[in-house]
Amino acid sequence: MNTHDLAKEVLESLTKQGIAPTPREYNKAFCKLVEQKKLEYKDCSDFRELVKQLSRAEQLKISKTEVVTAEDLISILLKRVSASNVSGLANILKDSLLPSISLELDENLARFCIKIGDSPSLIFEDDIQKEMEDFIAKRFEADKKVIHQKTSDIAKLITLMSQHLNDAIASSDKGAKNVSNIKSSLEQIDIKTAEHSKLIELQNKLVSAARTIETEMSQASENLSKGKNQVDNLKEKIKHLEIELELTKKKSKVDSLTNLLNRGAFDEECEKFESRYNREKKNYAIVFFDLDYFKNINDTYGHEAGDAILKTFAVLLKKETRDIDVVARYGGEEFVALINFKTKPDLNAYVSRIQKIVRGSKFKYKDEKIKATFSAGISIRSNHHSFADTINSADKLLYNAKTGGRDKIVSE
Repeated sequence: MNTHDLAKEVLESLTKQGIAPTPREYNKAFCKLVEQKKLEYKDCSDFRELVKQLSRAEQLKISKTEVVTAEDLISILLKRVSASNVSGLANILKDSLLPSISLELDENLARFCIKIGDSPSLIFEDDIQKEMEDFIAKRFEADKKVIHQKTSDIAKLITLMSQHLNDAIASSDKGAKNVSNIKSSLEQIDIKTAEHSKLIELQNKLVSAARTIETEMSQASENLSKGKNQVDNLKEKIKHLEIELELTKKKSKVDSLTNLLNRGAFDEECEKFESRYNREKKNYAIVFFDLDYFKNINDTYGHEAGDAILKTFAVLLKKETRDIDVVARYGGEEFVALINFKTKPDLNAYVSRIQKIVRGSKFKYKDEKIKATFSAGISIRSNHHSFADTINSADKLLYNAKTGGRDKIVSE
């Protein structure tokens, strides 16, 4: 199998997955395919040479009969990426640009989001990608600024408590010193022989010291009372900050359209499942779901209808999947689940139950009732040497279900 045939297969695979055809993504997918086919491509050097040729706009053979320039190839790639995938990628990029903690949204960023929202294909242009890099950098700075402002309240709390404690200690020390001086005077006076004037003078000192101590203690008590109110206010601010940070953390793991876990959160859950498998041999399965002919739905009823179907399907998956399992949106119209199971019939029954519900229902959007089906691929961890082999197998089985007529479940 030559390099050009491999590149063509990689292109078709990325297009099916809804992944933007960047050189980096091609390189990853190409090396992965080389490994699967057990071919001899040291460090995928041939593919890197292919990318260099693309950048120099040299001619490449796509098939035995078709010869195009690199510029033509890029045009072909963009045409093969479905409008829904490009639109979905544009929405993800818009979300990544918006500050996650800071609520500020300047006019330039607002205009930029509108621009790529109206024309999602612009995200492949170099100038637009440079703008995105600049906005991402600004987003991080905005979030860091808010975090710094909020966490400074903690420093204020510590400073405030320290100041009032120092005041209380200083006041106590001063009162103690006055009492000590009076004690010394008392010890020096012989009451039996002391003159009346001396006793009057001592009495005045005692009264004066008592008043001073009373005033200082009253002031210290007032300061501590004020400090307590300020401490309470700062504690309340810190509590709100903790809530905001927790919500932000949760939001960063959730797909904004479907409210399922996003790709990043799914990867974290995969690590947990794999760790438990290695420790306890706790078997699990990976299930890929892909809505059939989804592009046709978008083209016929509009992207809003497509979004409505994705949301409804996500609700169904969440409802039919147990809390001990994991379900996520993998990208575009593709969903994935990590399922704990005891027997293979139990596993197949889970997917078949969802298929039966979808087959017997129609998705409602405004006045339209839209029929939709899905294809699924099921792979079992214990059948493979590694997690990577397991998820690749599930993806391949899904592909077989799609090419085998759709509305099918293919399992190992």
